Amino acid sequence: MGRIAEIVRGFGRHPTRAAGYLRGLPEALRAAELCDAWTAGRDAPSEGPAATSAAAGNPLASYFDAHRTGRGIWKWTHYFEIYHRHLAKFIGSPAHVVEVGVYSGGSLQMWRHYFGPLCRMYGVDIEPACRAYEDEYTTMAIGDQADPDFWTLFAAKVPAVDVLIDDGGHEPEQQMVRLESMLPHLRRGGVYICEDIHGAANRFAAYACGLAQRLNTAATAVGDTDLAMTPEPFQRAIHSVHCYPYMVVIEKSDVPVERFAAPRHGTEWQPFL
Repeated sequence: MGRIAEIVRGFGRHPTRAAGYLRGLPEALRAAELCDAWTAGRDAPSEGPAATSAAAGNPLASYFDAHRTGRGIWKWTHYFEIYHRHLAKFIGSPAHVVEVGVYSGGSLQMWRHYFGPLCRMYGVDIEPACRAYEDEYTTMAIGDQADPDFWTLFAAKVPAVDVLIDDGGHEPEQQMVRLESMLPHLRRGGVYICEDIHGAANRFAAYACGLAQRLNTAATAVGDTDLAMTPEPFQRAIHSVHCYPYMVVIEKSDVPVERFAAPRHGTEWQPFL
């Protein structure tokens, strides 16, 4: 009943927006039917280059594969391609990197090795014993990751964040609180990664899809021939939302977008209009 009450309250707060999501429900169910009907034989045969190992050209995967002793690292292996795709731009830079949920501390060492000696690491965990991982280039913060007040204090102490990797508590409410608290705090061009989003009906996955949908907001177009639209503040700040198996990646824009434009180029046009 609690979940139903939450949905009803949401409809009361945003009736127009809620109606829009309801209109999209048939399409969401249609997509689910496509997924359910998918079979391996439905894929087109591959004619591309032969597949390579996950570690090929990926320093994170290579580090993980070679790590056999010392502090523990526990990761889904398909994460490494995703990490490298979105985080390679920070290699060798003085990036400020936050890892939420450090567990046995091995991933803190992995990130330090990957980003290089100029990066600054910040670990966050609810377990006080994790203070043992603090050193000259790693700062530890201990607290309840589902508490917005904790993140307010954390942001005040860590004024710059370029990368946040959320591997903390995997309850959707915890993940939503962390994102709402810290996504605005990331610097331009920053990357926010939330891991271990399990289940087709996962609430955080639905939340992330809601964020992605807002990127498609289209204000009234202006201009007689060319088109231009003014982005919402969220569209100005957020470059993209990426959904992967068990993971969501959000990238902030390097430069806030002031206008979406669609100019026409060329002199010959079909007389369809």
